Amino acid sequence: FEEALHGILLPLQGRVGQLWHTGRISIAVEHYVTSQIKQKLYAAINQLPVAEFGATVVVACPPGEEHDLAALAVAYRCRVRGCRVYYLGANVPVLSLSTLCREVTPDLTILSCTIGLADSTAADLIHSLAQEVVPLSKVLAGGQGALVMRRHFMGANIEVLENFSELDEKLEELTRRFPIPG
Repeated sequence: FEEALHGILLPLQGRVGQLWHTGRISIAVEHYVTSQIKQKLYAAINQLPVAEFGATVVVACPPGEEHDLAALAVAYRCRVRGCRVYYLGANVPVLSLSTLCREVTPDLTILSCTIGLADSTAADLIHSLAQEVVPLSKVLAGGQGALVMRRHFMGANIEVLENFSELDEKLEELTRRFPIPG
């Protein structure tokens, strides 16, 4: 499934997004394709065992970020690698994220940002994350929006991932610290 996800489904979603952006398909078609891909991801995630002893990872999209397909793909990758995953989805307020982080004490929090925010808005969001979430968990950010806002994230001690390969490296480092009992 992981090969199909990265070789077919996510590239398909990217192409559909481009077609919508250029006006060649309607938002209804874009939403339909997205919902079909999400269904496949949820089905794959639900087939995986729930980790009892692995690293705890929270995956979310920051406030205002409605595109959560990449975040769902990240949650899948984390589950495949034996992590206990709290997938929060799109548009998660920072205070709600920090409240959950206090409750579950994650080893890692991953933010998916597809849209780059204007400098002042990005600065406010990332300052809030630095105050509320960074003290509770190591935080990574990924996606095209994160790349656009890189300097803001770096100033807040939030590492920006370039791609899924970098995510895999971070997950490998993390899961090495949590051997499976037995």
